[in-house]
Amino acid sequence: MPASATIIDLRNLLAERFLRPSLTAATRLISGLPFLDEPIGGGLPRGAITELISPQTSAGSALLIHALIHSACRNNYFLALIDGRDSFDPCGLDNSSLRHLLWLRCSKAPETIKTADLLLRDGNFPLVIVDLVLNAPEELRKIPQMNWYRLQRLVEMIPTACLVLTRYEMVGSAQLKFILENSWTLETLETQDALSGMRIVVKRSHVRSAMSSQ
Repeated sequence: MPASATIIDLRNLLAERFLRPSLTAATRLISGLPFLDEPIGGGLPRGAITELISPQTSAGSALLIHALIHSACRNNYFLALIDGRDSFDPCGLDNSSLRHLLWLRCSKAPETIKTADLLLRDGNFPLVIVDLVLNAPEELRKIPQMNWYRLQRLVEMIPTACLVLTRYEMVGSAQLKFILENSWTLETLETQDALSGMRIVVKRSHVRSAMSSQ
């Protein structure tokens, strides 16, 4: 089957399976995670790319993804996870949470970017996560900045929050950039309350949501 026909079939399937969010939706997607929502103004901005920089291997990006999936389940919406190195581990998530997740497993950065392009064109998901944390730096440096600006133009037209997880700052079009840190101790990990030890440091915030002008 030609690639163009496959893309059309996938778009039709997404349109049938996942309802497109209302264009009158709020301009912020509230995660319900205080350490995330409060420093960035109440939630992830819709109609914009947010870059989360996770400079340490164990900074907690995987834990954050799990927390966002739980949030999608609680608030009854779907999210898409574009997994740049097929590294996501669904262990610990029950079936009710997983039913709110579309997991797209990629192996290389260019494939990941193309997948993000497709999902943002359809606009079917309130939250799209692009996880590039484990992709090799030399691979990520080959992504042209024009690709990020094209994705930003796409997301401006829809009420979607696009969260890009990276190891270092690389998304020039991101309206919001923040660094993920943690202050975990042995006691924190023993109580399984690791989220309480996470915090973010805002690096740049120039959020301008297309939704606010509609």
